[in-house]
Amino acid sequence: MSQAPSRPRSGSGIPAEAPATLTAASRRAADGALPGGGALVTGASSGIGAAVARRLAAEGGWRLVLNGRDRARLEEVARGTSAVAYPADLCGPGAERRLAEFALDSVGRVDLLVAGAGIGWAGPFSTMPQPAIDEVFDVNVLATLHLIRLLLPHMIGQGTGRVVIIGSLAGTVGVRDEAVYSAAKAALGAFADAVRYELRGTGVGISHVVPGVVDTPFFDRRGVPYRRARPRPVPASRVADAVWEAVSRGRDEVYVPGWTRVPGRVRGAAPALYRRLAARFG
Repeated sequence: MSQAPSRPRSGSGIPAEAPATLTAASRRAADGALPGGGALVTGASSGIGAAVARRLAAEGGWRLVLNGRDRARLEEVARGTSAVAYPADLCGPGAERRLAEFALDSVGRVDLLVAGAGIGWAGPFSTMPQPAIDEVFDVNVLATLHLIRLLLPHMIGQGTGRVVIIGSLAGTVGVRDEAVYSAAKAALGAFADAVRYELRGTGVGISHVVPGVVDTPFFDRRGVPYRRARPRPVPASRVADAVWEAVSRGRDEVYVPGWTRVPGRVRGAAPALYRRLAARFG
């Protein structure tokens, strides 16, 4: 396991609740840039998570903890980013708590959480096995929410921090043959909006990064390759750039590429027209 310089905390634990009030001196504006600190990235074995880890390492000033299910790939990414690797499946009992405690013990404090772990499944919903439905929601939604819930009191207590959730355009508009994945990503977007209101005045921000099609092993792992001519996949590094924009500029929501926010706007303004176009060109 790759190791990086850290500031161990004995018996850090996870606080049950944050302090009710913070002094003005300890607060930072939620939209302010984070200069660096402790960062935890999930889904960092490959794809977007690995690209985010490399981008944070390139920016400097971050003490990184990386989580992913593929031990060999994760440790390779960790070696290249001077990070601490924590290979684990976050769907196991108590896995999120163990990861949160490990991150706090390893880097002293968590100023940034990039929740990038996710899986997909493609095919008609009527043929989707029930265990696959559960797994998509467990990995994409429940594991992410549980981890955020564990780390938010810590961030609020220190008066600064940012959570970045990696969503998907599928969660904005819904994608044929990806009904459950679309629902899971839509849940993350709604969650980010709701928690953002709760965090006002705490010094903690939450960002929703919404990629379109990304050139990663995601499609191979879901069992169905990406066959559409448009939109063309963008490199994972471009999503990592969007994550850095969200972190450094305090952005609430970033679409990658930027034009992909248009379908959602059309759907919101003219839902009937959007559905006709989607049914025809889907």
